[in-house]
Amino acid sequence: MENLLKNKDTQLVESAMNIIINEHIKLVHAINYEEVAALIPIITNAKHIFIMGAGRTGLMMKAAAMRLMHLGYSVHVVGETTSPAITEGDVLIAGSGSGTTGGIVNAAKTAKKVGADVVCITTNSSSPLAELSIQTVLIPAAQKQERDENVSQQYAGSLFEQSLLLVFDALIQTLWDLDGSSASELWKRHANME
Repeated sequence: MENLLKNKDTQLVESAMNIIINEHIKLVHAINYEEVAALIPIITNAKHIFIMGAGRTGLMMKAAAMRLMHLGYSVHVVGETTSPAITEGDVLIAGSGSGTTGGIVNAAKTAKKVGADVVCITTNSSSPLAELSIQTVLIPAAQKQERDENVSQQYAGSLFEQSLLLVFDALIQTLWDLDGSSASELWKRHANME
């Protein structure tokens, strides 16, 4: 009996993994990669890059901030105690599935007011955040409030959050390829006080 239960649990886990991977395969073909590529000159020309997101989206954005730092960019996570003021010539990169999260929209307004650029990654290209942005990357995943199983069987905004990490990793891989630095050069910037 215990063996049958383990086997069933194993099958459920494998089924869940297949659901997630298949959703990403479908999503990969729906992303407009020109929107993603348009971030390259914005990032490379920014004096400083500010990264922002809330909840699990925020965690994915922090992962992106780390990799941008490894590439040598001056990058800050909004809300951290060491983040300086955003100024003209800087860019705020905000991730928000809904594009309506109050704190993120307010940060984008502040960035625009001081002359910084704003870009966003979202599921909602007509959101207040998208309207404040000079470039929007649309990830066609369900918002966390939506329960559209044709888009995702996963809970809340999981598909968006996972896709955000993958899209950013593809962007970072591209920036690294364009930069031409070796892995050992990037490793010099890796945390050494862990």
